[in-house]
Amino acid sequence: MKVAGAWLDAPGTQGVLAMLTAAGHQALVVGGCVRNTLIGVPVSDVDIATDALPQTVSDLAEKAGFRAVPTGIAHGTVTVVAHGEGHEVTTFRHDEETFGRHARVAFGADLVQDAARRDFTMNALYAQADGGVIDPLGGLPDVLARRVRFVGDPEARIAEDALRILRFFRFHAQYGDPAQGLDAEALSACALHSAMLETLSRERITAELKKLLAARDPAPAVGAMATSGVLPHVLPGASAAALAVLVHLEGGHPGGWLRRLAVLGSAEGLRLSNRESRDFGRIRDAFGRADTPAALGWRLGEGLAADVILGFAALMESPPPQGWQSEVARGAEARFPLKPADLMPALGGAALGAALKSAQDHWLAADLRPGRDELLGRLGLA
Repeated sequence: MKVAGAWLDAPGTQGVLAMLTAAGHQALVVGGCVRNTLIGVPVSDVDIATDALPQTVSDLAEKAGFRAVPTGIAHGTVTVVAHGEGHEVTTFRHDEETFGRHARVAFGADLVQDAARRDFTMNALYAQADGGVIDPLGGLPDVLARRVRFVGDPEARIAEDALRILRFFRFHAQYGDPAQGLDAEALSACALHSAMLETLSRERITAELKKLLAARDPAPAVGAMATSGVLPHVLPGASAAALAVLVHLEGGHPGGWLRRLAVLGSAEGLRLSNRESRDFGRIRDAFGRADTPAALGWRLGEGLAADVILGFAALMESPPPQGWQSEVARGAEARFPLKPADLMPALGGAALGAALKSAQDHWLAADLRPGRDELLGRLGLA
């Protein structure tokens, strides 16, 4: 079997592969670029595996006129920039000893040893410069079936890095076949060792959850996290019950991960930016108000208003209001008819502020319909 694509034919990719093979070294593209091509998913980056040592890779790159950046030299990785594109070139390696996420890495491994240290069989696929696929661990049937399986013993892979528990669910959401369900042996190992997730940094957990929730349909994976007892270790208090409804309401047009997080109901312990935390709170707060779509558009803007309307409909297990998109757009473009000057000099200070708030509350409750004169009349200032 062969893979093909613009990413493989690109001058940079072919140039780096040729640079290594011309010097007598093995050079193979590996991992995501091979996996994604086989299942028809766009390729975002190209990784290369080689038996050349990192210093040799750097020397060959300079000789070829490419730029070598020692981005992960301790782990055998050099980024080679060729024809304006970066390629992570990593020396074949195996773990001599592991300490959780950290390991003492030895170079000079063969291809099978290099493949054996990867997380999932679908990531342990290699390809030559002509696209010929090399499958040292039998991962090809898994990727073609869109089946996510750990390399070797799932418990051993998880012991090496507990984040692989979340990666298992994320990979199933992104690349797995939901009709097959999740691999039973892997799911059992994730459940058994789920408490290990609490030893990970919040930054790593947050980054992985964002990717998971951004998948086209994360509901089956998140549901499995809930039933297996994994979800409470990363999102205490979260409920996956409404997520599948939300995905259905999105109609094949996934919303942002933050909308889905808001429907899960918890961001406890996550490392969100100030803006992300603010927007999460605004969505959750709006679930508890009775604003019309237009009022939401005015308060929150079109993006967050859509998050609230679809999220609330999912939580209520009911369709969103008919024509809500146009009403949100109307609200986002609306301008509150009154200005402080309209109430002066009759009112000032605290009384002015209270009157403006009263008028605004009425305007929002009346679906942004009242005009300036009606609002002034309501305040007795017409």
